[in-house]
Amino acid sequence: MRNGRGLQDQWADTVAVRPRTTERHITVHRKLVLGFAISILALIVVTIIAVMLSVRFEECSDGSNRVINSTLLEAARFNQNLDTGKVAGDGPHHLPEKDAEEDWKPWTFLRLPTHLRPLHYNLMITAFMDNFTFSGEVNVEIECLNASRYIVLHAHRLTVEKVQVAEDRVAGDVKVSSYFAYPPNQVLVVVLNRTLDAQKSYNLKIIYNAIIENELLGFFRSSYVIHGERRSLGVTQFSPIHARKAFPCFDEPIYKATFKISIRHQTSYLSLSNMPVETSVFEEGGWVTDHFSQTPLMSTYYLAWAVCNFTYREAITRSSILVRLYARPDAIRRGSGDYALNITKRLLEFYEDYFKVPYSLPKLDLLAVPKHPYAAMENWGLSVFVEQRILLDASISSISYLLDVTMVIVHEICHQWFGDLVTPVWWEDVWLKEGLAHYFEFVGTDFLYPGWHMEKQRFLTDVLHEVMLLDGLVSSHPVSQEVLKATDIDRVFDWIAYKKGAALIRMLANFMGHKVFQRGLQDYLTTHKYGNAARKDLWNTLSKALKNEGKSVNIQEVMDQWTLQMGYPVITILRNETTDDVITITQEHFLYNMDKGVCRKELTDREKGHNGKSYLWQIPLTISVGNTSHISPQTIIWVSNKSEYHRIPTLEENNWVLGNIDQIGYFRVNYDVKNWRLLIDQLMKNSEVISVSNRAGLIDDAFNLARAGYLTQNIPLEILRYLSDEKDFLPWHAASRALYPLDKLLDRTEDYSIFSEYILKQVATMYFRLGWPSNGHNGSIVQTSYQAEELRREVIMLACSFGNKQCHQKAATMISDWISSNRNRIPPNVRDIVYCTGVSLMDEDVWEFIWMKFHSSTAVSEKKILLEALTCSDNRNLLNRLLNLSLNSEVVLDQDAIDVIIHVARNPHGRDLAWKFFRDKWKILNARYGEALFMNSKLISGVTEFLNTEEELNELKNFIQLHKGGSSVSSLSRAVETVDANVRWQLLYREELFQWLRKTLKH
Repeated sequence: MRNGRGLQDQWADTVAVRPRTTERHITVHRKLVLGFAISILALIVVTIIAVMLSVRFEECSDGSNRVINSTLLEAARFNQNLDTGKVAGDGPHHLPEKDAEEDWKPWTFLRLPTHLRPLHYNLMITAFMDNFTFSGEVNVEIECLNASRYIVLHAHRLTVEKVQVAEDRVAGDVKVSSYFAYPPNQVLVVVLNRTLDAQKSYNLKIIYNAIIENELLGFFRSSYVIHGERRSLGVTQFSPIHARKAFPCFDEPIYKATFKISIRHQTSYLSLSNMPVETSVFEEGGWVTDHFSQTPLMSTYYLAWAVCNFTYREAITRSSILVRLYARPDAIRRGSGDYALNITKRLLEFYEDYFKVPYSLPKLDLLAVPKHPYAAMENWGLSVFVEQRILLDASISSISYLLDVTMVIVHEICHQWFGDLVTPVWWEDVWLKEGLAHYFEFVGTDFLYPGWHMEKQRFLTDVLHEVMLLDGLVSSHPVSQEVLKATDIDRVFDWIAYKKGAALIRMLANFMGHKVFQRGLQDYLTTHKYGNAARKDLWNTLSKALKNEGKSVNIQEVMDQWTLQMGYPVITILRNETTDDVITITQEHFLYNMDKGVCRKELTDREKGHNGKSYLWQIPLTISVGNTSHISPQTIIWVSNKSEYHRIPTLEENNWVLGNIDQIGYFRVNYDVKNWRLLIDQLMKNSEVISVSNRAGLIDDAFNLARAGYLTQNIPLEILRYLSDEKDFLPWHAASRALYPLDKLLDRTEDYSIFSEYILKQVATMYFRLGWPSNGHNGSIVQTSYQAEELRREVIMLACSFGNKQCHQKAATMISDWISSNRNRIPPNVRDIVYCTGVSLMDEDVWEFIWMKFHSSTAVSEKKILLEALTCSDNRNLLNRLLNLSLNSEVVLDQDAIDVIIHVARNPHGRDLAWKFFRDKWKILNARYGEALFMNSKLISGVTEFLNTEEELNELKNFIQLHKGGSSVSSLSRAVETVDANVRWQLLYREELFQWLRKTLKH
């Protein structure tokens, strides 16, 4: 079906066939040439007039029109550069020269040709849920910007039945000569008998049909079981380039248009789309057509619809926006969506107040679906969430689960402004919308829970520290990276875009000042609403906001170095041995493979940073000086050279210096050994002189500097000794996250017990001091504050993970009580730890019990941790059984299968099993997840990141040789670099680490 749609590729190249020239045709040809020359001359005159008229037209048009036209001009030049000789002229107002019908093949461009743009779509979808097919009729009003006889738009996996083009009712049809698909670029080409005239509008009508796919993209199907009956639903996922799988369209973000959607379906279902239902027309035979109101100007990727038989609850905001949450009837009845509905209402009000721009639509629906490729998708007015990221049963959900749900919702609501109202011009700047939304996850959660200090604290461990692990690799990339073709788009949606983007936005907001930054965002949204914008538009607006405060900073000049260069710097602060108050500050590109020569060579031209120079950044370095009882106010130094000298008047011999105050900057800080010793002494004597953010930052920097060879292996382990007196959650969380990769490097070594013994010594005091959470008499959990409860959880997790016997005994007792009483009295905040510990320590019957509970549970938060607990077994037969079951979609949801494989890989008893399973099942896994953003890269990273032997590295290299090409190339090359770094660390530093541990444990 898919290969048989339209003409085959070779036919696409022979639409217009050039006649052969023979001698008897020469005379005729001379006349034709003369006539053709006169025609060309006339055409040039007409074109000049058209250009002059279009310039005037542009001067009179609104801002968004100017953006579209200028961007189309850029796109035309882009296509011309890629296809030299295929495009003549340099923009949408120029006709292709010479034999356009024969030589100009706009369907071969990597981007859509710019001679047309859509103004409005009328789309009718008929969904046949009994056989999972749908039919469609789309009428697109298109404006012709320069004359052409081709219409090129996106269509993929659609069977086109009929194509018509009309000018208007008076002029009538424009005859269609032929139409064909060009699969390499996923486009449909309509060839006309005559050219479309510039500056005129036409209607393009296409009738087609397709399958409601059993996958995760386009218009796809899912199902769930209620009262023993399996029910189906259909839902869309169009971002970034999958709207073309549901209807022919101009599927690039710059082509904004209005949409009028109608959905015909059986009356046993309801339909949803971006706008409210305007009218419903019922037919005989149990069918109904829902006609939705017209949308504002929007891009195709956040258009959406769904056909389901869900129920809902609703709320109304202060500004009369109707908010509804749709989910399975049993989930709605239990109240599982009430938390999400409540915070969505509050968040819409928060964002309207923060941005000073009203929410643009009359309603916002939240749709909870069982199967989805991502946590959620921000479709304007119809945001879709996987159930695990929106449904919450308060009595059995942990704080960390509540936090996950909260932050996903905060993220998607932010996109209603950044992404939907103002959309990136092209995918190279996807980090703008994703970075801003990811940053606002923490700002918005602070609004909901002011005492949680998310932006100042949790941001560090969950975003900054995590993304720096990725961005310290040679295989990293800039946040803003060139996107040439459809297959490139997938790779820009990664944690570099999301998390580094957020970290850079946070750094920018802090050095600008939050109020000035907020005013800049308000101006940006007001200026560009309903249009498209690029990063330079944001930089210009923020520079103006600073200028209004009397500060002259060229934001673009500063931020281009951070967004157009990959990686980040390590700042080294060295004390002067002869003069106390002078320090040397150096910057260099931080790499985990720094000392190595081999990896350094791989950088080649990439080691040239922005503008072709060596990697340098303009760094807002904040510095404070302290002693045993006091820390000075911070001063800011803008570091722009490779090496600089600075005088710090308050710095004396026994004072320590601290850089990157509160870890606002996106860089690491290293010191001379003397300063590290002074900082460690400070932590041991009175840690609270140093802020909680910087205590967490010192831990993370020390572990990663040591891993990369910038620092001896003992320094980070010495820092951990102060933790027995650490009362705040954040440093413990930073330590836990920093220890995790080190633990995975060591967990299959003979001397692992030496490492675990040292960690348990640091954890024991706090573990016995805090104890376990307790149940109240009514069965509900006695909750203390978020910080205290999360600290207790972190310490229990470390104690059980590293083998504390009392912790193991407590977990086993709780599991046994549950099995014997069939009442689960395990506190929700530690259930995942208890389940995992119990499965790893106890016999096969416990595994079978957890497996049974996984099947019978209807609470999505509980199902998630039960499934993950099954991966903790020491029994390799059970792990193999689970891996094989993970590919059965009836047993394990598609999106959850990845987590099963990754968690088995994290288990030292299952790492080699997961690695073998991944290789054996690669074709199945790649077919299932290959097109889904994040999923393949998450799977590849999760399975390989802790491989650390020479044999495993060679297996990985051989696997890549067998599976060259495809969309996974960048993920696989990153995996090779990571495993190579793991092998090298074992070779260079493992024995150094164990020698220090043996020596320390003896004393």
